[in-house]
This record gives sequence, structure tokens and C-alpha cells, in this order.
Amino acid sequence: MHTPDFGRADIPGIIGSLLLSLLRVVFLFLAALSIAYAEDAESSRQVWLNPGFFSWHFDRTQDFREDNWGVGVEVVLAPDHAVMAGNYINSDRERSRYAAYQWRPLHWQPYGINVSAGIAFGVFDGYPEVYDGSWFMALLPLLAVEGKRVGANFSVVPTIKDRLHGAMVLQIKLRVW
Repeated sequence: MHTPDFGRADIPGIIGSLLLSLLRVVFLFLAALSIAYAEDAESSRQVWLNPGFFSWHFDRTQDFREDNWGVGVEVVLAPDHAVMAGNYINSDRERSRYAAYQWRPLHWQPYGINVSAGIAFGVFDGYPEVYDGSWFMALLPLLAVEGKRVGANFSVVPTIKDRLHGAMVLQIKLRVW
């Protein structure tokens, strides 16, 4: 009788598949929910493009890449709900891909600039020390500052010893719709 080998090397693939399936279901549910509530907010729907991230790592003794160029898109479905996806060269100099849902329930409008805060729930890959580069989930704080055509997202990535390098993150974005 042959028993399947569920060794460590297979776990990231299994976890990645489960995470991707879970994320698809969550995104579809949230998109449907947002569409249902967005009839009043049709004018608030926006599309933003970004060239990746800039990061400032807490551990300044390491030689991490801090200009994390790539391409990404963010779609604001309603004032509190947005989705984003893209890719970038990460701090370990590897290609990473991401998909995330943003929940931004806190809003301010100082000097005509839209500021919102909340969390981003997403999946990322490409970090060699996290599941050998496979997909993993992350929950990150998010602050979005948006003018009419130019905006920025700010976040903090926690340090996870021997896996993930903590940093403050800046993402510049341009509104195209």
C-alpha cells in the first residue's frame, strides 16, 4: 500500500492552492457585496495604476532592495472597498506577485485631499524564506492619500524573524479612470 508523501516540500503548494481558492471566493463575495452597495457610489469607482513599491527596511545593516519596481492596478469599488493586484521585484531581488482586498472604513478630507485608513488582506509570493517562495497570506495596515489624479498608499510590513524583512512601504499611484 502506497501512502502519499505529505512532506514539507509539498505543503507550500497545497497551502498556495488553498489560499488562492479561498482568496478567489472572498474576492467574489466582496465584489458582489460592493456592487450591491455601490449603486449610490457609482461616481466613486476609480482605477489607479502604480509602478510597484518603495520600501524602507527597519534592519539597516542588510543590503535589501528598496526600489521595488513593478506594475500594479487598484480598483476602488466603493469608498470603503477596493481590490488590487500586481507584481514587483521584492527586497530579496525576486519577482513577487500579489492580490489584495482593501477595507478602508475611516475617511478624512483635509484640504480637499481624500485620506482613508483600514487594512489590506492579501496574498503574496516570491519571498524565498516564506514557504520557499510560494503564496502566503498577510494582513497589513493601510493608509491611502488620494488627490484627483495622484495618490499614495502607505503600509507597514512586520518583521518575521528569518522569513520576512520588516519595512515601511510607499506605493505611488496615478488615477486613470
